[in-house]
Amino acid sequence: MSDSVEIFRSGSSVEAEVVRGLLDAHGIRSMVAMGGHMIFRIMVMAVDASRASSLIAGHLDVAAATEVRRLSETLGPLEARMGYKFRDLGLLEHALTHRSRAHEDASGGVIDNESLEFLGDAVLGFVIADMLFTHFPTHDEGYKSKVKASIVSSVSLARLAEDIELGKFVLLGRGEEKTGGRQKHAIIADCYEAVIAAIYLDGGVEAARAFIVSRFGPLLTSAGDQADEASFTDDWKSALQEWLQANGRGLPNYRLAASEGPAHRRVFVVDVLVQGEPIARGEGRAKKEAEQQAAKAALARLR
Repeated sequence: MSDSVEIFRSGSSVEAEVVRGLLDAHGIRSMVAMGGHMIFRIMVMAVDASRASSLIAGHLDVAAATEVRRLSETLGPLEARMGYKFRDLGLLEHALTHRSRAHEDASGGVIDNESLEFLGDAVLGFVIADMLFTHFPTHDEGYKSKVKASIVSSVSLARLAEDIELGKFVLLGRGEEKTGGRQKHAIIADCYEAVIAAIYLDGGVEAARAFIVSRFGPLLTSAGDQADEASFTDDWKSALQEWLQANGRGLPNYRLAASEGPAHRRVFVVDVLVQGEPIARGEGRAKKEAEQQAAKAALARLR
């Protein structure tokens, strides 16, 4: 848009799109431009700037007299549960935006959290690897890999997300909302990684490290204790089969119950059946991982 000027900026993509919709409704052409650190800038033609500014000012006056909730009010409870205060709440909002919300936005101005999820996965992996290196300096890489796999599994991420009630705050499209998206482990686990990335971008690596250590530290200790026991294994399917045979229960069967998410981030849900009856369920980024998690859950129930 040539000869354009900025007339509004916000740290919220949702607020920016509301303002853009207001201008469009009054015949003023506008566009959203991205600034640094997730700042959304509304641009209009210079000739429309005065009228656009007046419309926005009038709209904000009306909004101030209503019960419109600002980001700080909406996301404040989540910040409290997380134990982290954002300088740029737009980053947290971005981390909470599921692709279904972005897909339903006709303007194309809403950005989903998948890039943040990718970054968060990398930040989490780095910090957990550093924690393992520090806590278990004499153990080999095979041991550390087993402990890491247990800690950063989609199951663990979903449980940690549930601890802070993350599902309540995820921004979903109408279709995903209707199908129970807030309770889907695949969605909240991915969102948790995106939140880690948002903390990293907002406060730097030390802020992200502090959050990860506070949340994953107990999991690391627990997984390390298990790894020191003879019963620890990454082959739960074999362990379950041996237990069932030793107790005259026959062989287990595994059944795919569901698969969720895009092809590059799919989560599989598997049931394990004993004597034809489902006794436990597992989730994972691969069918084999889901089967292992189901077997692990079954052993915990049977023993």
